[in-house]
Parts: sequence; structure tokens; C-alpha cells
Amino acid sequence: MYSRRSAFRLLCRCLLLSGLAHGAAGAAGAARPNILWITSEDNSPYLGCYGDPNAETPNLDRLAAEGVRYRQAFANAPVCSTARSTLITGMYATSLGVQHHRSRVAIPAAFKLYPTYLRAAGYYCTNNPKTDYNLKNAGQPWDESGAGAHYRKRAPGQPFFAIFNLTSSHESLVAPKAGKTAFRVPVGRIVLPPYHPDTPVIRRDWANYYDQVTKMDREVGAVLTELEREGLADDTIIFYCSDHGGALPGGKRSIHESGTRIPFIVRFPEKWQHLAPAARGAWVERPISLVDMPPTIFSLCGVPIPAHYDGVPFLGVSQQPPPGFVYLFRDRMGERHDASRAIRDPEFRYVRNYAPHRPWGQHCQYAHELQPSMRSWFAEFEAGRCNDAQAAYWRPRQPEELYELARDPFETRNLAVVPAQAARLGEMRAKLHAQIIRRRDTGFIPEGMFDRLAGQKTLYDYAHSDSYPIEAIVTLAEQASSYDEKFLPDLRTALENGNPVIRYWGATGCLILRGKSAPARAALRTLLDDDWPDVRIVAAEALGWHGELDAALATLATAAASSEPYVAMEALNALDNLRLAGAPLARVQALVRGLKLDDPAVRIQEHLLSLE
Repeated sequence: MYSRRSAFRLLCRCLLLSGLAHGAAGAAGAARPNILWITSEDNSPYLGCYGDPNAETPNLDRLAAEGVRYRQAFANAPVCSTARSTLITGMYATSLGVQHHRSRVAIPAAFKLYPTYLRAAGYYCTNNPKTDYNLKNAGQPWDESGAGAHYRKRAPGQPFFAIFNLTSSHESLVAPKAGKTAFRVPVGRIVLPPYHPDTPVIRRDWANYYDQVTKMDREVGAVLTELEREGLADDTIIFYCSDHGGALPGGKRSIHESGTRIPFIVRFPEKWQHLAPAARGAWVERPISLVDMPPTIFSLCGVPIPAHYDGVPFLGVSQQPPPGFVYLFRDRMGERHDASRAIRDPEFRYVRNYAPHRPWGQHCQYAHELQPSMRSWFAEFEAGRCNDAQAAYWRPRQPEELYELARDPFETRNLAVVPAQAARLGEMRAKLHAQIIRRRDTGFIPEGMFDRLAGQKTLYDYAHSDSYPIEAIVTLAEQASSYDEKFLPDLRTALENGNPVIRYWGATGCLILRGKSAPARAALRTLLDDDWPDVRIVAAEALGWHGELDAALATLATAAASSEPYVAMEALNALDNLRLAGAPLARVQALVRGLKLDDPAVRIQEHLLSLE
């Protein structure tokens, strides 16, 4: 008797043979739409059709007038590789362990990437040109991927699924080129978000960014013109969206609206207009996120939706009712560890920070080197010229955040501390907790433990086994990140637990409490000899805040020299942060100088050695 998964594989094989036969006969596209998917990079809804008065985007405005706009569309993660990993797998990156920026983690071989299923159903699938997945075993799921990939190379009559990825709005192009002084939107007319200080440098980067968005729009126009010239517009459903939110500081990498809300437009030609969710030019209010895209494409194309997919189809014959919220996550960004989760419903965003002792604005070498506006913002903060909304990016965070978006679109007023919102806070807290458990979120496992815990299997397999007591771990992580010393007895008990992930969160809670965790010092010292490097690292940093810098620095120096890149990275993160606990910069520099490190640890090393 076949299992559900075996039956699905058999169906896909049948569809593959059927699709190939139809392709050879030149008739496969007769009853199925083509899909053209245009993506841009690093841009929030800074478009005319989304009401931005500074935008000049006539091609996307026309596409929106001829199609529908989703008002509440989101990337599940605010950075490229994690968002794309979610897309290509049809699963939350956190379900698979591929949530960390530019990691390489294997996923179960049975989980094929979505172009594989489309190709099995007879579609010609191209990707032009970006991949950028956090997958060790991505393989080549496309018929063609690269700068020359194009739908016109398909067999006669074969339906196509084609991605064109546009990079003009990427954060690497935010800063104007040397000598550029004139901008389409004068710098004095730029209306800054309230979290940005008003400096000439920040205004200039914003003005230049609008120029880049206009350039991107022209590129969209060229793709659309080509489709019409090929005579395919009447047979093609067109999608446009960005991979995540805006490129300016405080946008990309932020789990808030500025980093996760995206423009999302769909145009249906006349023959497929019956599949549209609303009339041409209308807004669609249903919340959607990128994890919903693969099952939605399958629903439109008549392809069976794999049972392991996390997303919900929002168009086509298989569409389902909306779940009521989208699930968002932020983990390691570049060389800096973090762990935050959020849910966003039509009215509110709830954020849970599991590393609140770290600021949103941890030094990220890539962003700081590329963006003068990032450096300008930090300089204003250091000089004491930022108000509370502007300084919050550089300060430790609250464990919980709650925002009412209609009244506070820039999320500067945290309602989690408002007594009148206690009931709503508790409701959204419970929803997020349940979602984390349901999806077996792997983000609570230190990255340096991945391979050893997974063994010969994948991290997904480990996370779906009894070896991963996720309910206990997430509950402990909530206690550890609460700043509440009433949980210290639970944290001390966790330090002696047989599970290394639980010991890690017990030590993390002691680190977050700093001096208030003094009764746990003896147990923390014991963990300096723990079998697991990640446990030793966080215990050492916690002890550093209790004045035991010699023992802490010795432990971290050994870990920083590790051949395991994520162990070394975490050790260097701890060394950098212990400067706040009084570790002399010269001593820290002496410990890291001469280490032979790989990316991403080498970026922290370079940062530390550049300080004076």
C-alpha cells in the first residue's frame, strides 16, 4: 500500500511523462497559463501605485492598474538568501534549518525544489539569473538558470514558468556613485522615516535610492514589452514582487514592516481573468507571504501541491482560506547572531526577541561598508543626537514588541508595555508560540551544533524527532529572554540538563540577566568545560559580566581558533560584546590577531582589528 508521499511521487512521474509527451506534440500550453515572475531586490512598496509620492514607476503602476495589488504581502525573512530559501523549498526556512544568512544546510532528499515539480508537470522553467539559496544540496532544479536563461528556449507549445530578477534596487546601489549630485527627487523634498536622523548623507542615499527604483521600473517595462513582442501576453499570468523590504538602514534585515512588507502585483490576461481575486486595479486585503507562492503557482498551473509544503495557496483551483497571520523570522545576518520571530495579522505585528541583549543594529561589515547612511546614523547615535525612536536601533531591545500598524506605520510605539493591550499581547504571544511548535522551528538550536546533532541525517530530521524537545526549549528561551530574574531557578536547573540546547538557553538567560544571575556563577564556571563549544561560549560571556574576564577570555580565545566556522564566529561575537563588560580592546585584539578564519568569522576579526 502506498504512503501519501509515495503516491505523490508516482503522480509526479506520471505528470512528467505526460508533460514531455504534450511538449513533443506542441500542445502542452493549450489549457495552462504561462507564468512570468518578475522580482526586484531590497525594496519595500516604494512605488507610485502603492501611494509613494516620491516614486516614479510608470510601468509597475500600469501593471497594477491592469492587475491587482496585495496591500499586505510579506517576505518571511528580511534578507535575500533566507527569503529565497523559503521560496525555492515551499517551506519556512526555519522548518528546515536554512534560516541563517548565507549558510549551507542539507534538506531531506525527498523535498524537491518547486521547479522540479513544475518541470515534471511539463513546464519549461527558467531563472534569470539569481539563486542564492542556503541549501547544501540544491542541485539544478531549473531547465536553465543564469544570465541567458529565457522562456523562448522552450519546446514549441510548451508552457513556461520564467523568473527575471532585477538588481537595480539592491542595497549595494543605495549610495550614489562618486560625483553624482543631481537626483530626480531633490534631497530637500525627501520625507525621512521617523527612525532616521536628518543628515545630508541619509537624505542623499534616500534620493539616490528612488533613482534606482525608477531604473528598476524601466527594466520591468523592458521585460513586459518583450513578452508582448513575443505574442505571449495573452497567455501569461504576470507576478511582480520584491524579495524583501527596503535597502536603506533599518529596512533590510529588520523583522518589522520596513524589512518584510513588499509590493506584490498580479496581472491576469483576459483568458485567465476568471482566476483573478478581484477586478482590475483593485486592492486585495488578504495577508500573504512568500512561502505561499509555490503552492499558489501550482494551484494556477494544475500541479499537485506537495504534502510537506508550509504555504497556503491564495489563487487558483486549490486556494484555501487565509490562516489569519503571516509568520516572520530573523536569524543570523551576515556575521551577527540573532533570533527573533513575529506574526503579522491585518492590524497588528507582534515580535518576540530571543536575543534582546543585542541591538538591532549590530555591526554588519557588508552594510556598514556599503552604506554611508548607516555610518551617518551610527555617528549621530554615538554623538547623542538621536531621539528615542532613532536611538532604539542601536540599543538593547525589549523582549516583546506589539504595534498597531494603522496608527503607527513606522512601529515606533511599542504597545507591549501598555496595560490596555495585555489581552491582545497574550493572544498574539500564544499564536506565535503555537506556530513555532507546530513548525518545529530549528532557530532555537545554536548554529554550531547543527552538524553534530543531525549526525548522518538532516537537521529537519533531527528537529522532527523526540531528540528535539521543542516545547521545553521554546518555553525556556522565552524565560531566558524575558530579563525577569524570577526565572533564575529555572535557568540554573537548565544549566545541569543533559540536553546541550537546554544548557545553552540556560546560560543565555544568565547572560541576559547579567549581574542578577550571580547565584548561577558556580554552575556557569562548570560549563566552561562543557562538551559543546556553543555552551562554553555563552557561559564564558555570562561570566565576563560577573567580572571573571580572565577565565572568559581564555575560553573564548580557544573557541575563536576553532576550525568550525560558526563556533569561531560565535566566540568572536562574544569577544566583541565583552568589551562592554570591561574587556580591554587591546587585549581582545591580541587574542584575535593572527587567527586564520573563514567567512563569516573573519568579518568580526577585521572589525575588531580596525577599532582604535
